[in-house]
Amino acid sequence: MNRTMRVQVEDAEISVEERGEGPALLLVHGFPLDHDLWRHQLKTFPGWRRIAPDLRGAGTSSVPDEGYSMARYADDLIAVLDAMDVAAAVVCGLSMGGYVIFELLRRYRGRVRAAILCDTKAEADTEEGKRGREDMMTLARVSGASAVADKMIPALLAPDTRAEHPEVEAQVREMIERAPVNGIVGALKAMRDREDSTSMLAELRVPVLVVTGASDGISTPEGNAAMAGKIKGARFAAVSGAAHLPPLEQPFVTTRLIADFLKSVL
Repeated sequence: MNRTMRVQVEDAEISVEERGEGPALLLVHGFPLDHDLWRHQLKTFPGWRRIAPDLRGAGTSSVPDEGYSMARYADDLIAVLDAMDVAAAVVCGLSMGGYVIFELLRRYRGRVRAAILCDTKAEADTEEGKRGREDMMTLARVSGASAVADKMIPALLAPDTRAEHPEVEAQVREMIERAPVNGIVGALKAMRDREDSTSMLAELRVPVLVVTGASDGISTPEGNAAMAGKIKGARFAAVSGAAHLPPLEQPFVTTRLIADFLKSVL
C-alpha cells in the first residue's frame, strides 16, 4: 500500500504519506523540515506500515496562525493514528520530532509500542536557548525561510556531507525553503515552551533506541549517550559521517540500525 492522504484534525488537515503493510512505524520529522526527511526509510522496512506525516505548519499540511505546541503536535498524531485504525505504533522522531515523541510518551504512553529517538534531547530549553529561538523567529519573519536555511544548514549537516554530497544539502535546503513562515515560527514557539522530559527517562518501560550523528553539535553524541543511559535497556548508536540528520546523511547505516531494532520489537 502506497498512498498520500489528508487527515482532518480540530483546526487543520495533516498530510500523511503511507507505505507498506504490517505493524505501524510512525516517522516524525524535525524542524524546519517535513516528512521528506524520511525519504530513504520510507522505501525500506518490508513488513512494516510506514506512516510519515507532515506536522501542522510543515510540508503540505495546514498552516494555522496560532496554536502550536508539543501537546498539539502529539494530539494531531494520535488523530492520524485513529484515522488509520492504528492502536499502537513504534514511534521514531528526529530532533523536534523527538520532543513530540516525549509528549506522546507523557500523554499517550499506551499508544507507543517502542521509541526511536534521533538527535534529540530530553531537557527543556535553557534561557539562552529560548533567546536563540526568538532570534530565529525574528529572522524568519523578516527575511523568510531562505535565511533560516542559510543559518541552519552549516549546523545540520557534517562538513563531509556538504563537500561530498551536495545533493543532500540541496534536499535539505529545498525542504526548509518550502516551509511556511507561520509554521516555522509556530514550531520555534513550541520548542521554546516545551516541558522538560528528563524525569520521564527512568520511568520508560518500552524498548528504546537512541541514534545520533557522531558530528552533531546541536544534540551532541555525549548528550544522547547520557540520555540513553538513563533509560532502562535502551540501545545507543552514533553514526559516523553524520551531524544532525543521519537519515539523510548516512541513510544506509541509519536504516540498518532502525531495521535491527525493529526486528527486536516484533
